[in-house]
Amino acid sequence: MSGAIDYYLAPISPFSYMGGERLAQLVQETGAAVRVLPIDLTKVFPATGGLPLKQRSQQRQDYRMAELRRWREHLALPLVLEPKFFPADANPASLVIIAAREQGLDALALSQRILRAVWVDEANIADRATLIELAADVGLDGEALAERSEVAEIAAEYERDTQAAIERGVFGVPTYVVDGELFWGQDRLEFVARKLRRN
Repeated sequence: MSGAIDYYLAPISPFSYMGGERLAQLVQETGAAVRVLPIDLTKVFPATGGLPLKQRSQQRQDYRMAELRRWREHLALPLVLEPKFFPADANPASLVIIAAREQGLDALALSQRILRAVWVDEANIADRATLIELAADVGLDGEALAERSEVAEIAAEYERDTQAAIERGVFGVPTYVVDGELFWGQDRLEFVARKLRRN
């Protein structure tokens, strides 16, 4: 059993965090390849009819909070509902993840460490020194990745990935794409697994 998953995420997304460990386990169990694709939600939302959290109706904000509580309990995951540095600029972290992916490093482990830093450790992922430390936590050279993330080529890749996501129909994160089929939300990972098993 094998296949490939395109994993669209934002390193500030609580639902990306909730699905990250289960995605890594699925990849290990199935032997699927995974391409980690951070995207810029400030461009995805306007293009697809979405709104940033603070611009959503109070009903939607309240329901999101209820879902976070439910899934935190269901998955038995640590999660701070209102972390100190949320929202934060996700672009620096996205660029570091892309720099790791470009070099064939474990971008999935790095992305999950960054997500955990937001939602468990209450760290500021817009801070360069913090990102360097987080990369080191998963055995990567954080200083080298930070330097690479600051070149124009990586920013251009981020832009291309974001535009490609929009063109594929991605409107939120996490989204998993297998053989052209989109699965939106960490609660759809079971369907991702079924799709992989049929391959």
